[in-house]
Amino acid sequence: MAGTQSGSSSSKDVESTTDSALVSSQGKTSIADTVVSKIAGIATREVSGVYDVGGGASRVVGALRERIPGASINHSQGVSVEVGEKQAAVDIDIVAEYGVSLADLATGIRRNVIAALERMTGLEVTEVNITVHDVHLDDGNDDDSGDPKISRVQ
Repeated sequence: MAGTQSGSSSSKDVESTTDSALVSSQGKTSIADTVVSKIAGIATREVSGVYDVGGGASRVVGALRERIPGASINHSQGVSVEVGEKQAAVDIDIVAEYGVSLADLATGIRRNVIAALERMTGLEVTEVNITVHDVHLDDGNDDDSGDPKISRVQ
């Protein structure tokens, strides 16, 4: 976004709010990548039609983490971010529910993530890229738990 870094009167109001919120005469506020990725992950999970966040490998690691007693949920799983002084870009990997319009789902995720990040951090979100890795079909079986119903070996 060339030319949007300046605080001229032709810039968007969001940008002037960003300037005053993160950099002022009293100091500078820096927001860590982990904070931005956690907010984006939570905002993504809030959208109806998102079954899970993350690609195959990150979901496996997340499932293993959940089995450890006392371990917390990794809200930034499946989310990668690039954070600058005033802007952030987000990449999100998801698994969608079967039957949901993927285009509408992506639009809803973008809207929710951008609103949450801009409201909570004051950063301007330049892009939110979404990759749909799979579609979850709820067939009534709990096969995603990893526990077989009947043990094949004793």
